[in-house]
Amino acid sequence: MVENKKEKKESLFLKAIPYFDKYGILLLLLLMIIGLHLLQPEVFLSWRNVTNVFKQISWQSMLALGVFIVIVTAGIDLSVGSIMMLSLMVLAITSKAGAPWYVVVLIPLVIGMFCGMFNGLGITILRMPHPFIMTLGTLYIFRGTGNLISGGVPISGFTEEVRLLGNGRIDLTWLGLKESQYLPVSVVLIAVVFFLMWAFLNHTRTGKWIYAIGGNPNAARAAGINVNKILVIVYSLCGLLAGFGALILAGRADSGYPNAGLNAELDAIAACIIGGASFFGGRGTVLGVFAGVMIMGILRNGLNLNDVSAFWQQVLIGSIIVVAVYVDVLRKDLGTRK
Repeated sequence: MVENKKEKKESLFLKAIPYFDKYGILLLLLLMIIGLHLLQPEVFLSWRNVTNVFKQISWQSMLALGVFIVIVTAGIDLSVGSIMMLSLMVLAITSKAGAPWYVVVLIPLVIGMFCGMFNGLGITILRMPHPFIMTLGTLYIFRGTGNLISGGVPISGFTEEVRLLGNGRIDLTWLGLKESQYLPVSVVLIAVVFFLMWAFLNHTRTGKWIYAIGGNPNAARAAGINVNKILVIVYSLCGLLAGFGALILAGRADSGYPNAGLNAELDAIAACIIGGASFFGGRGTVLGVFAGVMIMGILRNGLNLNDVSAFWQQVLIGSIIVVAVYVDVLRKDLGTRK
């Protein structure tokens, strides 16, 4: 009888795991929102504060999404913050030189994509034992290059089109809302980019191959998938998204500055892991990444509203990361037992 009860409990636990994988992160996000709202009932869920949170996470979400597709292949990219900084400084220099606005908008995307391609080709052609090594090197290469071309000084003053992408507003008064209740353009950009990435990963052959490579690269090769080509595409996309993040940050800050994106790669990786992506590769969702970015953004915003020290914020975020990785290890162990 005792053994039967244990078996029933274990079977119920195993049945609950898929639901926890899908909805656990959303439940955590909901609980955080409720808890922080109770602490600051008049401020936390106000329109102004909610839009501020979305504006704050706008460029960070681009970096997290890029890092996510790399992590799905069981890789890592430590250089995304430096790619964003280099793209931002090139954008600033191009804008200061008086280039047309469409050139200024496109240049960070091109620079970001080529930096990502450089990572991908280096990992595959040089046969690096792990992407960690290649991207650790390019972290310094790209940031150093950004400082060299800019002289290590900030460059400000961008065109109206660039400012619109990072700090623009969409008027919602026609819906009967107040003038202060606007929709940030960056929110629309987040929604569009995340939707396109979701469609790419879930409804294209290349997207399915990315998951297959993360699940088992040897099996993917045996199935005829060109693993090296897909990896170059993945790292190029990661760089492209970092360049897009630079574009949003440029509009938000109206300045290119040498410290941009410093340690941003750590926040991007943290958001992916909190959102359910696995360092073992082959799993994770775009929705989970968005939830992970939101959790970090909401946590920082809520703790700031409650005057919690920035040092305690680091402790809490670090603790969440450790717990998320431990849950991933437990999940893998349970999967092996099955």
